[in-house]
Amino acid sequence: MRVITQKTVGDASVLEVAEVATPVAGPGEVLVKVGVAGVNPVDTYIRGGGFPALGEPPFTLGWDVAGTVEHAGEGFAAGDEVYGMLDFPGTGGGYAEYAVVKASSLAKRPSWLTVEQAGAVPVVALTAWQALVGRGGLSAGQRVLIHAAAGGVGHVAVQIAKARGAYVIGTASAAKHDFLRSLGVDEVVDYRHQDFTEIEPVDVVLDTIGGEYAERSAKVTKPGGVLVSIIPSNPGFDVDRASELGIRFELLLSVTASGADLDALPQLKVQIDHAVPLADVTKAHELVESGRTTGKIILVL
Repeated sequence: MRVITQKTVGDASVLEVAEVATPVAGPGEVLVKVGVAGVNPVDTYIRGGGFPALGEPPFTLGWDVAGTVEHAGEGFAAGDEVYGMLDFPGTGGGYAEYAVVKASSLAKRPSWLTVEQAGAVPVVALTAWQALVGRGGLSAGQRVLIHAAAGGVGHVAVQIAKARGAYVIGTASAAKHDFLRSLGVDEVVDYRHQDFTEIEPVDVVLDTIGGEYAERSAKVTKPGGVLVSIIPSNPGFDVDRASELGIRFELLLSVTASGADLDALPQLKVQIDHAVPLADVTKAHELVESGRTTGKIILVL
């Protein structure tokens, strides 16, 4: 089968197509013929050596997959349309024609997701769900602030929050405000020209940026509220500082693969910014690193 591999860390040009043996599923696993693989910012960090989660090269990146079950077993029938996330960090392996995935990490693709959208969903949706619902305890009637609300995690988090009955405030550049309003965002903040610390206090903050954004976000978090960060490398905050301010701080160190969580998701609109052929993976990584995308980048096999 074809895979994307790299023999060294570096810029996007180190990624190359290779031929390797098709993997074999073991107990509790399913072999998936991959139709679409999602590309996430963490992929670019690992590729470049900034986050050595897979050890030394060679290795194959990728944790989002959508496709069809190759062989019956572990509760799935051959031909089932599925999507899911490979264990992170695990050994990677999503950028490939076939991937072995734990059965417990897979879900059947719902009718409201195309295969392209399904390949874009797992990492961002599980991150948003586990951060907002698992760590943040978000409930109906609460006010939530979501940073980079038009990004991969952000635009899914917005929809999860709305589905749970929250009032949603999102930060994004002005060009993305109409997109956010189409997703149901109640209040948009142009971070380039507005100070988000001037909004009315919120119950929950989802910080997808880190650094100084955390301290600023704490200023608009109600006493007893929660600031949830998904930036373990530079959260810019800690539990001691949160205690001083009378709020709670939650750091989602790593997203957990879970078919059950995927099944619990509300119906989502998934924004695909670019769909790129597997052989053009270099372009896909360059698009992600540009920081100017709306929604997700995917690889189509």
